[in-house]
Formats: sequence, C-alpha cells, structure tokens
Amino acid sequence: MTQAATHKLNKAGFFADMGYSPHPGQAAVHDSTALRRVCACGVRWGKTTAACMEGLAAAMEPKERSVGWVVAPTYDLCDRVFRELVHLSMEHLNHRIIMNRESDRILKLRNMSGGISEIRGKSADNATSLLGEGLDWLIVDEASRIKATIWESHLTQRLIDKQGWAVLISTPKGKGWFYNLWRLGRSRDDEDYESWNSPSWDNPMLDREFIERERTRLPERVFEQEYGAKFVEGAGAVFRNIQACATLEGIQPPSDGERYYAGLDLAKTEDYTVLVITNRRREVVYYDRFHRLDWAIQVSRVKKATDHYNYARIWVDTTGKGEPVFEALAAAGCRVEPYTFSAQSKARLIDNLALVFEEQAIKIPTADAWPECVDELEGFQYSITPSGNTKTGAPSGAHDDCVIGLALAMWPLAIRRQGESVEALFL
Repeated sequence: MTQAATHKLNKAGFFADMGYSPHPGQAAVHDSTALRRVCACGVRWGKTTAACMEGLAAAMEPKERSVGWVVAPTYDLCDRVFRELVHLSMEHLNHRIIMNRESDRILKLRNMSGGISEIRGKSADNATSLLGEGLDWLIVDEASRIKATIWESHLTQRLIDKQGWAVLISTPKGKGWFYNLWRLGRSRDDEDYESWNSPSWDNPMLDREFIERERTRLPERVFEQEYGAKFVEGAGAVFRNIQACATLEGIQPPSDGERYYAGLDLAKTEDYTVLVITNRRREVVYYDRFHRLDWAIQVSRVKKATDHYNYARIWVDTTGKGEPVFEALAAAGCRVEPYTFSAQSKARLIDNLALVFEEQAIKIPTADAWPECVDELEGFQYSITPSGNTKTGAPSGAHDDCVIGLALAMWPLAIRRQGESVEALFL
C-alpha cells in the first residue's frame, strides 16, 4: 500500500498553516462532504477565498497525481481565482511549486506524498478547451453567468471517472440553471448537493453600516441581488421594457423636413463602430455596425449615411481615439457634437437611455431586424466590482457598442424630470 493511500490531509491543520481562519459561513462549506457545493452569496462574502483554499487543500492531498480546474465565463474572470491560487502558493507553498506558467494558466505543485498536482485555468467561452481529461476537483466562478450547456455537457462529465467534487460560486443572477442547482442543494433531496445562500454582511470582516450606505446608491433590486444574495428576476438589468419597445421592422427612409439625430460609437479593431440615427419621435430609422476599417473609410461611411438623413447632427465620443475622428468628420462637413466620456458623463448617458426605455418613449427595430442591439440591451447590467464599486456595462467578453451608439443618439432627445426635452438646445 502506497503512502498516498494511507494518509489523508488534515484540512483544518492545513488552513492553520496557511494563516487562514474561515468565518462560520466559509467553515460550513469546508466541512461539507457533498460532491457538489453551491455557494450563492453576496459580494465580498468570501466565496473566492473559500474556493481557493478548497482547491489548494485538494492539490495538497496525498496522491500520485491530481488535476483540478478553475473555470469562469471568460479568461479575465478566471484569472481572478487562478492568480489568487498562484499568490497563495508562492506565499505559503513556494517550496512545492514545480511549474508556474501564468500565461498558460498552469500551476503544478508537489503534494504531501510527493505526487504531482496540476491546477489549470479555463474559460467557459472556449468550449473546446473544456474537453478531455478527468478531474479530481473543479471550481466554477461566476457560475450563474455560464450557460447551462457548459455545465451539463462539458464540465460534469470531467468529474465522473474520478468521482471528483465541484464548488460553484456566484452572486445570484436571475433564476436559471444555477438557481435550480442551488434549490437542489437547499432541499438535500440529492445527497450529492449542498447549498448556501448568505448576504454580504454575514462576513464578519465587513462593515454593515458601509454596506447599508450602498443601499441608498443602488436600485433596490440590484442591492438585494448583489449584497442581499437574493435570486431576483431581472435584478441586474439596466434597461426594462426592451421587447415592448422593439417594434420597428428595420431601416426607414428619410422624410422631407424631418430632423434626425445620430449617435456614433467608434472602434477600429476588436470592438465595433456603431452608427444609430433617430427621428424626433425617438424612432430608430437607421443603424450600421462594422469594424476593422480605416478611419478614412469610416468617416466616409458615416458622412454618406447622415447626409442621406437630412444632414443629421451626430453626437460622437471624443475621448482618446474619438477626437481625431471627430475632427475628420467636421472637416468632411458633418454636423458633429462632442461627447467626452468620463465615469460621470457615461452614467448620465446610460441613465437617460434607461429612462427612455422605462417610459417606453423609444422605438427600436425588432430582435429579428437588429439582434445585436437587443442582445446588448438585455445583457447590459449593473454589477459590483471586486473593490465594491458599482458600474454598468456589458458582461465581460461581450460588446456594448450598440448600446452606446443608441444612448448617444438619444442624448439630444433626453427626458428631463419635468418631462421636457433638451432637443431645443440643438435645433
């Protein structure tokens, strides 16, 4: 009988050696023997720390060889957990590191019996990378943002032959497959599943008074989701009534005497340049989306479209690369208005667009006619950064170019609190 077969890691002792003292909620996760542990907890509760410590404990388990994965919706999110594993290993287990290739997201450690434990970081948006080997353990971060098919068709199979365990961590996001797994673990109808649902303030290291101040800064449904860890349908959505406003069949021809307003979000390589033209009734009459074109070609394309719509006035982002394009558009004879982006000015722009949708004072093309815009609007969300700040934007790895172009087109038709429009300022 090998040494690996006769010894088992003392997890509590290992945590103490690592200088880790889990709070009661984390301790309950560590004490569980369920093969599928589902943590639907508020931001800063300590989900990532608990998952990392479970992963390192598994990597130190005496075995000839073990393999564990960290999976997240994108590589950027995966790095949050993987780099924490690397940091902890370098700080406390440096003498056991065999290989650390952060660029490839591979960490190899010498475990307690002298065997090799491998940890890899994976992205759920690259399904082909999730094929292959059997796993001893798996951490799924931001699980609620991963498609059900990834969990069902690519991840669970990796755990079968080694009877591996999985820890799925996330703040709640609606009531999809992650919610169903959480309910399964909550009921304990399946002994392989156990679940936890705790608000942020259950972490004794956090200041409850500070968290309560955040309540006044966020929509209530967003606070309840992000901090209260409640499964609230549509809680993180910035825009409502999207489908009710998506009624137009597509591009409409210009009308004589009509005034038109355009929003232009610029990009040259990875993102898209989006041009949106609307009339005074806030009906989107024209849209164009393209990328990887030289600036001269983009300027020509924008000018042709806006000239066609009665020389529509254009609101364009003049931040960074936008400034020379703004100047080129002006030199070409376009009627351009600058909009410089900052955290505050972008918030005002998005708030106005959200209000327009809230009051159903806008009409956009249907999902069949303009699927990219409807998808971006539905995916645009409130979120809490790892530092605890609130932001709005597209999920990591997704685009928001149509949203910004549409928001810029709506800016000259902004709805003020008194119900008046600022359109007259630009006539």
